Amino acid sequence: MTQAAPIARLERVSHHYGKVAALRDLTLALPAGRMVGLIGPDGVGKSTLMGLVAGAKRLQQGRVQTLDGDMADARHRATVGGRIAYMPQGLGRNLYHDLSVRENLEFFGKLFGLARSERAARIERLTRATGLHPFLDRLAGKLS
Repeated sequence: MTQAAPIARLERVSHHYGKVAALRDLTLALPAGRMVGLIGPDGVGKSTLMGLVAGAKRLQQGRVQTLDGDMADARHRATVGGRIAYMPQGLGRNLYHDLSVRENLEFFGKLFGLARSERAARIERLTRATGLHPFLDRLAGKLS
């Protein structure tokens, strides 16, 4: 059985916030079709890494390829943007506490222009894949 190409590949990526290096000369391949966990204490670059892979952060140094394209290329980012779900940390900055999980997902799906049937299919598939399906009707502010 042949291995699928990585869903994302980073080569010699560095990213700084002022004088602080969040990522330093990182080379990494994220496998397709697998669940990957990024675990580490605050400030080690996990969110920066995900922002670069998703195209939400501007690449400072190195190369990032996601979904078979260069994330430094604005056309590629625009092409794949609808296929990437990225939510940075901080519930208060990203979800509406007084809406349910389902209502939040519906709202953001509408913002991205997804048709009703596509929203429903994605919500079903993604909440089952992430273990959130039993919590669809729970208020987002009540999630731990």
